[in-house]
Amino acid sequence: MSDQSLELKGSLFPLSVLSCTDLSLAVVKSQLEHKLAQAPAFFYQAPIVLNLSDSQQTPDFSAIKQLFSQLNLVLVGVCGASSEHKQLAQQAGLAVLQLGKTAKASQAAEPTATAPSRQTSVVTNNVPVPMDSKIVEQTVRSGQQIYAKGADLVIKGTVGAGAEVIADGNIHIYGTLRGKAIAGAAGDSSKRIFCYNLQAELVSIAGNYWLSESLQGNFWGKPACVRLQDDQLVLADLV
Repeated sequence: MSDQSLELKGSLFPLSVLSCTDLSLAVVKSQLEHKLAQAPAFFYQAPIVLNLSDSQQTPDFSAIKQLFSQLNLVLVGVCGASSEHKQLAQQAGLAVLQLGKTAKASQAAEPTATAPSRQTSVVTNNVPVPMDSKIVEQTVRSGQQIYAKGADLVIKGTVGAGAEVIADGNIHIYGTLRGKAIAGAAGDSSKRIFCYNLQAELVSIAGNYWLSESLQGNFWGKPACVRLQDDQLVLADLV
């Protein structure tokens, strides 16, 4: 009887893709430290893929890999690499991945409102599954973390800067969102974030995230809905 204790299967996991036109070590270090300072807990030991499609440099992959480790990030591999860069990356112990056809669009996307016809299509094709709700009838203060496992999360107050609210379902905030909101934490990309005043440090749905600098547009300081469309985060009015 054969021993089948070892099984190898293909699977999909959310990975953050980092694009940087200047891959010199000092520039990467400076810009990464700036990003990580905005949401250190969210990025702790996060798996990262380095997108080389916009860089003409030949990176020192071993040094970059060591830098990522020092910053508590895990550099998994590279994508968008030339033949030469693929070989050098593999020599440094990195995987070479295929850049998804929607990845560039996702990286370049700015917060935009969604046309009503598109919203109708999404609602029609994704029938919502009823979930329990966890209701918090107070402000969530800096340093606090609230997680609604297997449920929607309803906050009847403000989510302060430095606070974190997480739900496997949707997140509803009847106040100002200044901290971090992570919906669809179990991987459900149909979940959404609703808030009366968007001033977030970070929003994330099913592993796709935006930091505050990407949110500061037409919806900043206003009622907004955050959702995924074609693997990209988009913003829309609540009404």
